[in-house]
Amino acid sequence: MDMAHMMFKDGLMNGERILVTGGGTGLGKEMAEGFLKLGAEVHICGRRGGVVEETAKELMEKHGGKVVGHACDIRVAEAITEMNDKIWSEHGPLTGLVNNAAGNFISRTEDLSIRGFDAIANIVFRGTFYMTHDIGTRWIKEGLKGNVISILTTWIWNGGPFVVPSAMSKSAVNTMTQSLAVEWGRYNLRFNAIAPGPFPTEGMTKRLAPDADSTEDMARDGRNPMGRIGKMHELVNLAVFLMGPGAEYVNGQTIAIDGAAYNATGGNFSQLAQWGDAQWQAAREAIEATNAKDRAKRTV
Repeated sequence: MDMAHMMFKDGLMNGERILVTGGGTGLGKEMAEGFLKLGAEVHICGRRGGVVEETAKELMEKHGGKVVGHACDIRVAEAITEMNDKIWSEHGPLTGLVNNAAGNFISRTEDLSIRGFDAIANIVFRGTFYMTHDIGTRWIKEGLKGNVISILTTWIWNGGPFVVPSAMSKSAVNTMTQSLAVEWGRYNLRFNAIAPGPFPTEGMTKRLAPDADSTEDMARDGRNPMGRIGKMHELVNLAVFLMGPGAEYVNGQTIAIDGAAYNATGGNFSQLAQWGDAQWQAAREAIEATNAKDRAKRTV
């Protein structure tokens, strides 16, 4: 990420302790770096323990400060509790949580297995709630203020053809955001969400555009009014605005950052209705190869 484009003053997030789920790669890593650069202590977790350790080391070498990596499968509530017990006892209470961990892949819904549906729902729907509930109840019990951001998609507003498990699960997290903003506002807890359009992350491109040479191809087909994909610093600046001090009255909101693609075209995968069996078979094989590589790196 080009830190020259950070729009906030140094030290803005001094004293913050933030957990970013799925923080070893992609958007999670970028947000973790942005928070760290502005003075926060950052914790990142993911199923691939080696990856989060490597990211923690890389970010500290680059910026100094403190980044702690945790191997944690958020589909397992007990694993979440164990990790948060460790954070609280060894480092102190978190002040913020970014629910970024997710899973997704394109598929015709008639081709989905129940196992495929659960693979997404267990991370996005259940895992996000488990994490939010575990940390939120700690804050309430200890009388601490806290702040949660969840990373969603614009499909929460108009549906996600060919990504139905993700669209269903992310919509539920949007509802959780609105519900807890009201219910837990009295405890000084805030809940907001970000709905990004296409940003160039390897995991997303390989599972959602396996036929594209790069994420840039996803924006060149005339579907984005600004004719480009998002730049990482733009998303990080929005995350800092919501997570940092100074905008505490923003609560219960989901903000799209997609160059108005959703407004113009729906911002979803409706165009894949044109694909035939051969294209879907090729996509399936490409996604399965990516999944196999990821599984080899997991430690939990």
